[in-house]
Amino acid sequence: MHILLTNDDGIESPGLTAAYEHLTPTLEVTVVAPAGDQSGVGRSRSDLSYERADEITIDDHEWGYVVDGTPADCVAVGLRHIPEAEAIDLVVSGANNGPNVGSYILGHSGTVGAAVEAAFLGTPAVAVSGYDHETYFPEDGDNSFDAIGAATRDLLALIEDTAVFDGEIDYLNVNAPATGSDTLAVTKPLADYDTRVVDNDGETSVFESNYWATHPVEGDGFPIGLDTYADDYPAWSDRAAIVDGEISVTPLGTPQSVVDPPADFVAALDRYPLEEA
Repeated sequence: MHILLTNDDGIESPGLTAAYEHLTPTLEVTVVAPAGDQSGVGRSRSDLSYERADEITIDDHEWGYVVDGTPADCVAVGLRHIPEAEAIDLVVSGANNGPNVGSYILGHSGTVGAAVEAAFLGTPAVAVSGYDHETYFPEDGDNSFDAIGAATRDLLALIEDTAVFDGEIDYLNVNAPATGSDTLAVTKPLADYDTRVVDNDGETSVFESNYWATHPVEGDGFPIGLDTYADDYPAWSDRAAIVDGEISVTPLGTPQSVVDPPADFVAALDRYPLEEA
């Protein structure tokens, strides 16, 4: 199996290094990663943003390539431009420095955004993120990314000969504890989210958002420790799994779900255009 490895923390990230070192002994790996930190950019592409020039630079790297662009840019380059593109079987994005759990966060994550971009381009993907119970960010803790890289390797070995991507599943969102785990749970993301905009100093305003809790959180700032709100999480959720020390594996599909509209909505639109008064 040939892996396209990318991330949103940049080519120098220890999470990317751990993934590369654990995957290369058994798999062929080509890295296409951002030149710098691209955290929180979601699925932004340089050709679809007014704030980014419609051009990128691609430089050689000992592991593959470095792209002066977003994670989604890297996936597009890896699947549509480089000589290895036709051989890629799976995209792995990560390992991210910090968890990506809950539906709202998934839409903002550059790690997950790379996986979604891969799905739109017809290649399955696995997004991998790490969580440290003590420091939140694995990069700040003593355990770092070794166990997360090992969990990524083992998960790929488990699913390689399965039909996981033969149906409606396009990518997996994986969150792993930095301390390691002997337990894996298939989960779903919570869809809860709320935010408030409050006065800061009379001149600016700030956001107070419940990224991790299922109720409003005031004044705690970001990041908010997941363990603090452990009692809020249903057992089936991605948050509950990693708080309990499990590896969370969330199967997801793309594109966005199509929903059948109610009859009164359709009937209302049938009256268009409205008669002039």
